[in-house]
Amino acid sequence: MSYYLAKRLALPFADALERTRNALKEAGFGIIAEIDIAATLRQKLGVDFRKYCILGACNPALAYEALRIEDKVGTLLPCNVIVQEIDGGGSEVAAIDPVAAMQAVANPQLAELAARVRTLLEQVIARL
Repeated sequence: MSYYLAKRLALPFADALERTRNALKEAGFGIIAEIDIAATLRQKLGVDFRKYCILGACNPALAYEALRIEDKVGTLLPCNVIVQEIDGGGSEVAAIDPVAAMQAVANPQLAELAARVRTLLEQVIARL
């Protein structure tokens, strides 16, 4: 089982990032964190890196439900979605597969919820 869901887009990075933000919003996710990896690596290490952004996506209702089921599940939240520039032009969007991420937690209720979140993220990726 792969640990992520991904799609390549024939779009410049900035357009792919905007489209991803919009698709997440349409699926009920908010972005609670945004990390510009290229800027961070430049600032902290003085190195150049391709355009790469991590979006911490959270569906509040589903996160609340997960936390009620398993209080330590917050260590696995939010759902990270990356947008990165790829060689040769275009971009790639990839999201964590919550089913794969939650396999370490032996709780059938959480597995069921993770499957629901996976379906939403699959829809986000398909919309792109």
